[in-house]
Amino acid sequence: MIRYALSCDSDHDFESWFQSAEAFDRLLGAGHVACAICGSAKVTKKLMAPAVRPTRKAATDPAPSLSRPANPAEKALATMRRHIEENSDYVGLNFAAEARAIHDGDAPERSIYGEARAEDAKRLIEDGVPVAPLPFLPARKTN
Repeated sequence: MIRYALSCDSDHDFESWFQSAEAFDRLLGAGHVACAICGSAKVTKKLMAPAVRPTRKAATDPAPSLSRPANPAEKALATMRRHIEENSDYVGLNFAAEARAIHDGDAPERSIYGEARAEDAKRLIEDGVPVAPLPFLPARKTN
C-alpha cells in the first residue's frame, strides 16, 4: 500500500491510499481518482517526503507501552475509569432499566455504570434520571 498526497485543479489538498504506484496510474487514467472535497477528476500527486527507516539505535529502543498512560489526559481518564470500576456496580446492558428503578425507588440507591442504547439514554435524561456518558468503553468491549 502507498499513500499519496494529492491536489485537484481547484487547489484542494487530500490524501488517499493505493495498492501500488501502478494502481494509482491505472485508476487516474480511468478517471476513478477524484477530489475528496469537490469531486474533480483533474488530480495530481503532490511532492512528498519519503518514509525513512529509523536508525539502528532508534530501532532498538523499547517501544512505548500501550498499557500505561502516555500523557496527563490519558492518566486522568485511567484514574477516572479505575475509580468508577472500584466504586460502582457494572450492570451491563441493563443500565437503563436499573437506572430507572433506582430513580423510582424500586431498587437500592447505588452508583452503577453500564451500557444503554441512545434512545434509552435520551428517555432517561428526558425523565430527569441523572445519567451521563462515560469517556471509555466497559472492559468487556475493549480488545
